Amino acid sequence: MLKKEFKRKDVDRARNLLTGKSGASSETQVGYKKKRVDYKEGDVWVENKKTWTIKDGIKQTISKMDAIKKEIFMPLCCPKCGKVMKSQLDKPVYRIHKNCYNCLVEFEHKLKIRGEYDDYIKKTRLTNALTQIDEFENLFLDLVNQSNEGYISEHGEIERWKGGLDKKQLSKDIKESVLIAKENIEKYRNNDKT
Repeated sequence: MLKKEFKRKDVDRARNLLTGKSGASSETQVGYKKKRVDYKEGDVWVENKKTWTIKDGIKQTISKMDAIKKEIFMPLCCPKCGKVMKSQLDKPVYRIHKNCYNCLVEFEHKLKIRGEYDDYIKKTRLTNALTQIDEFENLFLDLVNQSNEGYISEHGEIERWKGGLDKKQLSKDIKESVLIAKENIEKYRNNDKT
């Protein structure tokens, strides 16, 4: 004998679960009905100041950082060959070449067979040199534009130094030097092609 009697909504809920309609309502509702829009796989929409999409059947938000996350995080498997990337050499290689170490070795081996490996290495070094020049330019311009109104000594006293640098002239000199360095690299690249 049951101690508790089932109500109509309990029976309706059990019936919905058994028939596979788990989201169906077991009660009658009266009042405001929200406009419902059904979205399909890959649709992108904005709702409550957030961007949403459906990916693999799951509703997900799209943030501004998704592109950065995709660049930073290494996937479990190599996008080129599909093998698991578990070697300690895979992570640094993936950051640069976007594949595993074995794929890089195979690629460079094919270049050596075709006789194109030396050109590949020169091109890579020139690209690295241009990147380093850009980084140094940013570093030096940041250093020039830092405030030099006062420095704190090791005793905790604020020292004010007089004099200083002509920031505009120094920035101009840095930019000119960077331009000359880039031109020299381009000349070297062009002379190497001929």
